[in-house]
Amino acid sequence: MNDEQIIKQFMYVNRRAPHGTIYAQESLEVVLIGAAFDQDVSVAFIDDGVYQLVKGQDTKKAEVKNFSNAYRALEDYDVEKLYVEQESLESRGLSESDLIVDVQMKSADEIKQLMEEQDVLLTF
Repeated sequence: MNDEQIIKQFMYVNRRAPHGTIYAQESLEVVLIGAAFDQDVSVAFIDDGVYQLVKGQDTKKAEVKNFSNAYRALEDYDVEKLYVEQESLESRGLSESDLIVDVQMKSADEIKQLMEEQDVLLTF
């Protein structure tokens, strides 16, 4: 395999709310696995995916596990490229201060540009 065939950048795109489906939790697990194997990992949160990062989630009534605190482990795996689409956050009445981890706010156009630069996009 030559250098041109090596996959270099992985972006995981989270578009769905954190609970009600398995997508959000599965995405987090895949991100952690990729990072453990020294992939160049970035994660984008758009649409309802921004809810995955909201502080103080209470899942008791839904009777599901609250895994949102696990996003804090991303830093331990050197996953530092966390992007939130500003329009998605604002249209849901949220701000950066509502989020559980530090992120880079990006416009929809900036997120699109980042996606175009990736070798692999995985959408959840």
